[in-house]
Amino acid sequence: MNQEFELIAKTFQGLEETLAQELTELGASNIEIGRRMVSFTGDKAMMYKANFCLRTAIRILKPIKHFTAQTADDVYDAIKNIHWEDYLDNMSSFAVEAVVFSSEFRHSKFVAYKVKDAIVDYFREKTGNRPSVRINNPDLLINIHVAENNCTLSLDSSGESLHRRGYRQEAVEAPLNEVLAAGMILMTGWRGECDLIDPMCGSGTIPIEAALIARNIAPGVFRKEFGFEKWKDFDQDLFDSIYNDDSGEKEFKHKIYGYDNNPKANEIATHNVKAAGVSKDIVLKIQPFQQFEQPKEKSIIITNPPYGERISTNDLLGLYQMIGERLKHAFTGNDAWILSYREECFDQIGLKPSIKIPLYNGALECQFRKYQLFDGKFKAFRSATPAFKQPSEKKEFKRMKTEAPKTPRRKNTDDGRPKQAAAPRYMHSRRNREEDEQQNQD
Repeated sequence: MNQEFELIAKTFQGLEETLAQELTELGASNIEIGRRMVSFTGDKAMMYKANFCLRTAIRILKPIKHFTAQTADDVYDAIKNIHWEDYLDNMSSFAVEAVVFSSEFRHSKFVAYKVKDAIVDYFREKTGNRPSVRINNPDLLINIHVAENNCTLSLDSSGESLHRRGYRQEAVEAPLNEVLAAGMILMTGWRGECDLIDPMCGSGTIPIEAALIARNIAPGVFRKEFGFEKWKDFDQDLFDSIYNDDSGEKEFKHKIYGYDNNPKANEIATHNVKAAGVSKDIVLKIQPFQQFEQPKEKSIIITNPPYGERISTNDLLGLYQMIGERLKHAFTGNDAWILSYREECFDQIGLKPSIKIPLYNGALECQFRKYQLFDGKFKAFRSATPAFKQPSEKKEFKRMKTEAPKTPRRKNTDDGRPKQAAAPRYMHSRRNREEDEQQNQD
């Protein structure tokens, strides 16, 4: 059970260092940063923890074969030579996802078909029967990555993308991805030491992810299942011990504020916050940014305003001008972090950022900028603040250690075939308190 093996955590471009730091805190070994991924080694428990605890991972892959291929037949032969009884039987279902960057293999679907054919033929020749291919909720999700002639075949231990936490009930148009939101918060270094404000919170993703970080609640708590739960070597007792260990959770003594001028967005955010069980930590309010006033307590702003791409506003540049005006007059002595896309939008803010971090929001190459709002002149501020960091010093963010927490799960879902019933799970005292309080409120 303690045998270590290679693992790969996939993420968004720009979040690799943050993910590597999370893996370090989780206790992973041999951590290496790549493009949109971080490789590491660990045992089965580490694989389970990576899926359950990592906030900035999209999925966790377990490579089972590396090979080179010049032709499609080479791919077929390499896949067919794998001892597939270790992972599947002819009554199971599977699906194949292909990621291809190659001049030889130009179509990812064609590569996926060759992998599928090899597995089907393997079982048909050995047993006279074959496993079924199922796109939705297969027993085993297989990933093949092709970079020119170098191929890596992996098992996807996550199943559904890890950004699908499970708490989102509804969403506004173009909601911020949960993984990106968590990464933004972690990059700021905030771990719950003061109030946090998102003045344009939409469906509440930043406030909810902030509450989970502040309380050190694992993001996997809300998931129905993970891909590895259907694997032949799944260890129910081991995963239960990881899931039900909430010893790392902590108190949060401040507040998170989420404002939006859209009543529908406020309603959606309220439902999502309630589903995440963090209603006590988050205050939601219908309020336009124009009415933002200086907070009484030390605070940090983290927000993702409209870009004018997927979301449009009547006066986009005017919006950013107003953001700058409010920050200058109603947020002195605090830091504000803003994710946006257009340089002309940033220009309208009229403030000099101390840090610029490239981040991708979907296909959009954005920047995450830090603004330090201070009284007096910039030079006077710098002379009085020797530790002031320039944009090139983005590594000023020393992530505080966050042990991964855990909570109760629902039963495994499967494809209808008889399976052994899952062991009973124990409800955390935190969840019990939340449910009792919610019932009293209702």
